[in-house]
Amino acid sequence: MFIIDSHQDLAWNILTYGRDYTRSVKETRLLEAGTDIPARNGDSIVGWPEYQQGRVAVVFSTLYATPARKKETGDTIFYKDSETAHRLYRDQIDVYRKLADSHPDKFRLISSTLELDSVIEHWSKPELDPDGHPVGLVYLMEGADGIRSPHELSEWWDLGLRMIGLAWAGTRYCGGTGEPGPLTDEGRQLISAMADYNFILDLSHMDEAAAYESLDRYEGPVMATHANCAALMRGSDTNRHLPDDVIRGLIEREGVIGVIPLNTFLKVGWLRKNGSRREAVPLDALIAHIDHICQLAGNSNHAAIGSDFDGGFGLQSIPPELDSIADLPLIAKKLLERGYSEMDAANVLGGNWLRFLGRNLPS
Repeated sequence: MFIIDSHQDLAWNILTYGRDYTRSVKETRLLEAGTDIPARNGDSIVGWPEYQQGRVAVVFSTLYATPARKKETGDTIFYKDSETAHRLYRDQIDVYRKLADSHPDKFRLISSTLELDSVIEHWSKPELDPDGHPVGLVYLMEGADGIRSPHELSEWWDLGLRMIGLAWAGTRYCGGTGEPGPLTDEGRQLISAMADYNFILDLSHMDEAAAYESLDRYEGPVMATHANCAALMRGSDTNRHLPDDVIRGLIEREGVIGVIPLNTFLKVGWLRKNGSRREAVPLDALIAHIDHICQLAGNSNHAAIGSDFDGGFGLQSIPPELDSIADLPLIAKKLLERGYSEMDAANVLGGNWLRFLGRNLPS
């Protein structure tokens, strides 16, 4: 059993905090002790040794920058216009390429089923890598403002991009988190052009109206890499979570939904900055979101993990059973305790994403 994690902001962390993900979590925490990083982002929960311990084989690795209007103190990767967003995203592709080129035994880029199969083979045959297996990185654009026009999709495709989320906050393409709205005319043009390449559309962060319209309009594959269930977060004042009808739409389209073990998205009112304690949100709260998706589907074929780890939060903001990404296999244990089968647990940890990628990446 291995894990495919559908959301990590690795390049953003490398550029913002100088984090080296070949190091262990313990090393990174020691290096950052006494700096302002733990207060700003939390203690790191990702490192290559922990990928090995948790059997995390593949990670969807983001291209992300903050819109200038949402910039917070200390943010260095932000944009005021699409030209800047485009440059920042290209810079992050360079970061991933350098990581894979410098450490081919530790990280490999994935943009095809051939490359995916090669990485999975390493994890399936321990004798190939007695000292550890390469982690596959799949580019995921989070917020499409870096795409200056649909005409440059061919450029992004040639760079290896296969997954695009139109929103983080609102973009010129659609409404997003904290900024409601449907698809714009530019958004409709973009997804029409995306379908010609079979780009995978990520509904995470999309406003409900935009998500519904995308499910109706988009002819290519759809998913939600990191989103929890609105039905379990009643009273929340954000449009960040997925309504049941959007979840059902994803299920009908053979999509997969990665849930986030972030306490703010598991318990209404939980905020680290307000002094909330991580002990108040057990891992069972995350399992409830997985279970909710499975109940809507009638099977375990659509729920998965999209940790968002090190993505603007850290150790202080995740359930107390988790110390790092190495502990994600505890999710399988919790599912078994709920009566799910070994196959169900394997589906959620990695099998669902593996089949989804196998269907939708080019050969």
